[in-house]
Amino acid sequence: MATEQSPDLFWEEHYAAMSPLSNGIPGKILVRFADALTPGKVLELGCGRGDDSVWLAKKGWRVTAVDLSPRALDYAAANAERSGVSGKIAFAQYDLTARFPEGQYDLIVASFLESPLTFDRFSIFRTALEHVTPGGMLLITSHARPPSWSKHADRPFQSAEEAFASLAPSAAEWETVFCDDVSRIMKGPEGQEGEVSDAVIALKRKKQARQR
Repeated sequence: MATEQSPDLFWEEHYAAMSPLSNGIPGKILVRFADALTPGKVLELGCGRGDDSVWLAKKGWRVTAVDLSPRALDYAAANAERSGVSGKIAFAQYDLTARFPEGQYDLIVASFLESPLTFDRFSIFRTALEHVTPGGMLLITSHARPPSWSKHADRPFQSAEEAFASLAPSAAEWETVFCDDVSRIMKGPEGQEGEVSDAVIALKRKKQARQR
């Protein structure tokens, strides 16, 4: 029986195959839900090449951005330097399955924190719930339906409703701001176009919620 590749090596190879330069565009879901929020402390789980963290820093947030891949963090740090916000973002390497960043945050963002490898992401999300300040938000965006050309198209993806059920936030502590699948048109590597769906969950911690 073949041994599954280690996550560390998988993600280093993943980013090694990519350009260190991103498109510089933040995620539409992040902009949609965070643009009107009052900036405070934000934690990004799985920052990749850093476009979302850079956008948040430019909006005035104090950003902590973590990723498993040192190469991704190097790309993200260079992105922040080019964008003039390197002093506003703290980058750190974390294996989130083993430990979680300390502290409380006004916003925690997880955009496509997924993997084709064995990965208990909902354990991470449940831990994230404990690190959101009263009045703060947890924003999760995941693939609900990938494009037809994706090599992972046959994997079982979850709708927002299914993901919400897996997360199971306490109704006494959390207000559901949004929970639905959001469709968008995506371009493929050969110029093809296809409709994909993202599962979006936005939760706001009630201000009277007990701090842990």
